[in-house]
Amino acid sequence: MVPYRPAPLPSLTLSYQTGVLFVLLSGVCWSSMGLGIRLIESANVWQILFWRSAAIVPFLFVIIALQSGGKPMAVIRRSGIAAVIGGACLVVAFTGAIYAMQTTSIANAVFMFAAAPLFAALLGRLILGEPVRRATWWAMVVAIGGIGLMVGEGIALGNALGNAAAGATALAFACFTVAIRWRKLNDMMPAVFLAGLFATGVAGIICLADGGGLVVSLNDLVISLAMGVFQVGAGLVLYTLGSRSVPAAELALLSMTEVLLSPLWVWILLGETVGIYTLAGGAVLMLAITGNALSGIRRKPVPTV
Repeated sequence: MVPYRPAPLPSLTLSYQTGVLFVLLSGVCWSSMGLGIRLIESANVWQILFWRSAAIVPFLFVIIALQSGGKPMAVIRRSGIAAVIGGACLVVAFTGAIYAMQTTSIANAVFMFAAAPLFAALLGRLILGEPVRRATWWAMVVAIGGIGLMVGEGIALGNALGNAAAGATALAFACFTVAIRWRKLNDMMPAVFLAGLFATGVAGIICLADGGGLVVSLNDLVISLAMGVFQVGAGLVLYTLGSRSVPAAELALLSMTEVLLSPLWVWILLGETVGIYTLAGGAVLMLAITGNALSGIRRKPVPTV
């Protein structure tokens, strides 16, 4: 039997410019996570992960079904080991991000997440042999300067375990970035679906084993489900689609809109302090992201598979 290969939809054949826009929008979606975590009343890391992942799975299953013409399982099977590896990496990233945001400030957590472009650039070069444009390297240098301004002395005052978890999240997300481009599969959306499936199983087992159970307050349930659909689900759909036409090193850099916006949401809506250096560093970071995107507008787009 010939393996099923879904015909690519015309609307999903993205130019480099559209890919850049999608990745930027994914960062906007992800930036709502800190606000969601701060609004949680009592649910622990594994309970949040379980319910958030439980929302991701049906959401992405519907997306894959629509994209594949009603044959989602065929697409998922065909995704192979690359999707499994990418999904496993995202489970680590999901868990680390929730823990980090619960145990340190939102600003400190997302500052550590910003290490992802460096990991992605190195992994993309070593594993995929992807060249890194000179403009991207310079943009990373500028971005690091902005991060340094934002972090200042604040990172030294944060929780050490929380910062370590945030660093592990950055590495895991960089691994996912590289995995979704490995072998240039037609559609790596199944990796995100598998991540939700894996995370639901792992978190559910841990919740039942540690005695915490799966029951949470209505507030925590609604917020966790909303984060699954809008923050993680929609964000990763946009990111995965954008990855078809944007190299790995640029993907993580462009999505760092999350780093700027995450502290702003909790500052504006919840009063979590953001200092002048955070605002100045965020401006520098956005300059780096914008400059990198503009520098690539005229280059030849990476062909989609």
